[in-house]
Order: sequence, then structure tokens, then C-alpha cells
Amino acid sequence: MIELIKEMPKAELHLHIEGSLEPELMFQLAKRNNINLPYANEEELRKAYEFGNLQDFLDIYYAGCNVLIYEQDFYDLTIAYFRKAKEQSIIHTEIFFDPQSHTSRGIAMETIVKGIRRAMKEAEVQWDISSYLILSFLRHLSEESAIETLEAALAMKDEFIAVGLDSTELGNPPEKFRNVFEMAAKHGLLKVAHGGEEGPAQYIWDSLSILKIDRLDHGNRAMEDVDLLKKLAEQKIGLTLCPLSNLKLQVVKNLMNHPIKKMLDLGLLVTVNSDDPSYFGGYINENFEAITNALDLSKTDIKKLAANSFNVSFASASRKQEMLLELEEYFDN
Repeated sequence: MIELIKEMPKAELHLHIEGSLEPELMFQLAKRNNINLPYANEEELRKAYEFGNLQDFLDIYYAGCNVLIYEQDFYDLTIAYFRKAKEQSIIHTEIFFDPQSHTSRGIAMETIVKGIRRAMKEAEVQWDISSYLILSFLRHLSEESAIETLEAALAMKDEFIAVGLDSTELGNPPEKFRNVFEMAAKHGLLKVAHGGEEGPAQYIWDSLSILKIDRLDHGNRAMEDVDLLKKLAEQKIGLTLCPLSNLKLQVVKNLMNHPIKKMLDLGLLVTVNSDDPSYFGGYINENFEAITNALDLSKTDIKKLAANSFNVSFASASRKQEMLLELEEYFDN
């Protein structure tokens, strides 16, 4: 089954590009940009990756962002992820980036976007990996800051396809960002939001009704609400679940308790993703392998998860069909 997972074509829809910053590259960029890190070496940094909750992780995550200063840094970060994506048979990916983590340090929006997009375009030409960019707002900051961020990015609106909402969920309900999501919709942008990871099921309801999201990131706690599960199924809302992230952040104590199999059996359009792979111990294949072992997933389950990743992506109808055909051919062979 491990070999099947490794070579199976798949899409990744929940990937924070800053969360793919491996310790080796972090130290390389720190040296290049004369940044002092509070860790002696890569090994010491990795030892710090023991998180009691989401906030523990975010503290280290934002510290790591400090090494990203120039366009080349953002390019190097992104092309490193695409090399890994190629190794793991990802043929389509939709990447989150957190501009506020960088603009707050005086980095220009154009610097961030140009570096990431240069790598995305190169990956499509070199490895035939299609991709989109999603601009995420940090929910622990104010809506005013989110609006300023969106306004600053609109000059480059053609470079990203959607807006998202991430960072500290508890205490930052979806309704806090009602206006900026309405603005994004008026500019023709799609909408996603993290919900039901640490926050309650009500945050998922509000993401659907107030933010009018096109796809839900995480969504674990939907399992607490039967009516919500029915709603997600009826509206064919894709869920981008991240098993190893959930384990590392103690959203679940054991992967045997992860809801993805139950959700799949209920007909929800769940997908497997890596979230912040350098911090959570694995990229997409490691997530597939871990959840397959813990929940005894069948070949049919694995194929369905991959098909879901194409179907709920923001790819064009023709690209979806092309990817689904590639998946069918893989399993036929």
C-alpha cells in the first residue's frame, strides 16, 4: 500500500508555504540575510517542534518567517516545496501564503508574490505541476489589517485565486472577517477558511453562512453536529484535513481517533493534506501512510481521497478531468 500511495497522482489543497520551511533552508537563509536564530543548529530547532497546542506552534512558525526577506528567499522556499511535491506525485497544489507575517516586517507585497509565483510558474513548466495561490488573513489580527492587506494585493489580483483565514482560531470567530470576505467576493475571488480545528462546530456554520466559503480547511469538529455533517454533504463542501498536523497539535490524541474515515463513509468530500509539513513530521505521502495504517484504509478509500482532492480543487473542469483520468489510469495499471 505504501508504494501505491507514493506513486499515486494527487492534489494538495492545504499547504502553508511558510510551513514548508525546513530547518536546513531556514539556517541557510538566516546566514545569507544576517539573521540570528535563537537555536544553535538544525537539530536543536527540530527538538523545539513539540507543541502542546496551536499557539505553541505559531510562535515558532512566525519566528521562522523572519528569515524571508527578499524575492529570492520566497522563490527558494517555494521551489523547495515543489521539488518535494514532484517526489510525492503531487500534480496540482493550492498554496496558502500569509502576507501579514511579512508586510508587518516591512516586506513589500510585490516581493512576496513575485518570489512565490516565479517558482509556481517554473514548476508547471519543468514538472507539469499546476498550482494556484491563496492569500490568507491572520485571524488573530484585526479585520482592518486584513482589509489593508487585501487592498494592497488587489494590484496583483491575477496572481492569486482565493482568500483564506488561518492562525489562532479560538476567540477569533468568522464573523470578525465578514466585511473583508464580502470585499474579496466582489473582486471575484474564491473563499476558504480554517474552521473546526480547535474552534467549535459553530465556527464552521458561521464560515458557511457568514463568510460563504467555497471550501473548508480542517473541519474536524463537524463530527459533533449531525445537522452540520448533512449540510456539508448536501452542499458538496470540500474539507482539507491534515492528519499529522492534528496529531502534532493534539487536536486528536491518536490517529486511530481521526475522523477522516468516518467522514469519508458519510459521503463528505474529505481530502488529505500536510498543512505545515516541516513542523508536523511529514508531507502529503507521510500523511496518507499514517492515516492508512491507523485506520486500515482500503485501496478504494485511498483512491477516493485522491479523487476528492481533484474534484474539490479550484482547477478548471478540463484540468480536473485530466487529473481524474490520470488517477484512473494509475489504478488500472
